[in-house]
Amino acid sequence: MIQQKWMSLLGLANRARKLISGEELVLKDIRNGNAKLVILAADASKNTEKKLTDKCIFYKVPLKRVENRELLGKAIGKEARVAVAVLDEGFAKKLQTLLD
Repeated sequence: MIQQKWMSLLGLANRARKLISGEELVLKDIRNGNAKLVILAADASKNTEKKLTDKCIFYKVPLKRVENRELLGKAIGKEARVAVAVLDEGFAKKLQTLLD
């Protein structure tokens, strides 16, 4: 039940254009200070995981993990995604509580 809640909220954030997906775009938004929350698939490569984790720690952006890339992609109605960044503070806070 909790899984469906975060997935539908992430889909809503995507439809509201408060979400960016793809590793390079997520990194850019972390650097620019636009990312309020980063969601990373647990099956991401070690290199991608390290890069995103280090950036999130340096720029103090919260990072949450989900089971796999297919689930993350399905939540936003796209192909498999390794990482997404939430650009809205309200969506970010609610997703953090659902993903804890």
